[in-house]
Amino acid sequence: MPQLTDEAATEAVTEGATGTAPEEAPEAAEAVTGAAAAQERSGTWMTPAEYGASRAALWTGALVLVTDTDGRVLVQTVDYRTDRLMPGGAVDAGESPAAAAAREMREELGVDGHYPHGLAVDWIPADTPGFPPETRFPGEILHVYDGGTWTPDRIAAVRLPAQEITGIEFAEPADLPLLMDAGDARRALSALRARVGGAGAALLEDGRPTVPTALDRLGVLRTRRVPQRDAWHPGPVPAHLPVRERSGWLFAPDGRVLLLIARATGAAHLPPPTAGPTADALPLGYRHEAGAADPAHADARTAARLTAVPPAADPAYARLLATPEQVRELSDWGPAGLRELAAVHAARERLSLPAPPRTPPTELPQDGVHF
Repeated sequence: MPQLTDEAATEAVTEGATGTAPEEAPEAAEAVTGAAAAQERSGTWMTPAEYGASRAALWTGALVLVTDTDGRVLVQTVDYRTDRLMPGGAVDAGESPAAAAAREMREELGVDGHYPHGLAVDWIPADTPGFPPETRFPGEILHVYDGGTWTPDRIAAVRLPAQEITGIEFAEPADLPLLMDAGDARRALSALRARVGGAGAALLEDGRPTVPTALDRLGVLRTRRVPQRDAWHPGPVPAHLPVRERSGWLFAPDGRVLLLIARATGAAHLPPPTAGPTADALPLGYRHEAGAADPAHADARTAARLTAVPPAADPAYARLLATPEQVRELSDWGPAGLRELAAVHAARERLSLPAPPRTPPTELPQDGVHF
């Protein structure tokens, strides 16, 4: 039937109502209904069924990132895959991702907890390798939550189920690509950098941040951290100990400190005390382990206030401002790291500088800055 104009439709209804053309009344009413439907369906209008069918269907999962006090990442072995996984799994129907994270931790590790802080949301494309065709994998949204830092006592309290999870270990971040599927490793490292950065949950696509931070761009933690696990001693280095290396906790006016990142490796280093003009320098302490393989040397630390950062002398290093906690989290300093961190904050207070909030590390320009 041809679509009626508004005038024709009105005339048809009138005729049907007055009985002048009763045999045409049903057809006229159908025409009016069709005209109204056509008007309603103009543009992007869809029925609820059509709209529902147009939406993409995706799986949903929840994972939990846990580290130990040395900054290593918890991964688990399972009886159905050869590579390692972070704790977590599928979100059940009607279940929130955070509730799924808590349930999976309880089922897989025997640990009760609440994980309200998200580190990343990752979109996994449908053509990701590794899924058998019969699963008809539609793609997935994975929520990564912060499980915190676990002490040895809490790790000892883990209880594995009778099946599925066959073991756990804490892996150096740089080793994750060797232990995990490539996408899983990218996701774990991106989530770990988001935790260190403190800017909130990162949006990822197949493990890659849509808006990379300085830590992402420089690839921090992609190579093994250099262990510096000697004991911490406050104060100046004794006269009988030769100094092997000198480094500085150099404070900007906002309480953050200068940090060097090797562009080739992503390794984090404290700068030398001469990295910029300073004021109020004081000996902070030193690293030395009596009875170690090289007991005749010490690594000295100095604290000072930066008055400027000169133009970059070595393009191989990026220069960032970071909180002292972030410096420690990007380093492998062992148990003595907490004692060194306490000495750093004591020096900051002596220099009358504020305690910096956790904010994303800021890369400084190559031409330097003046405070």
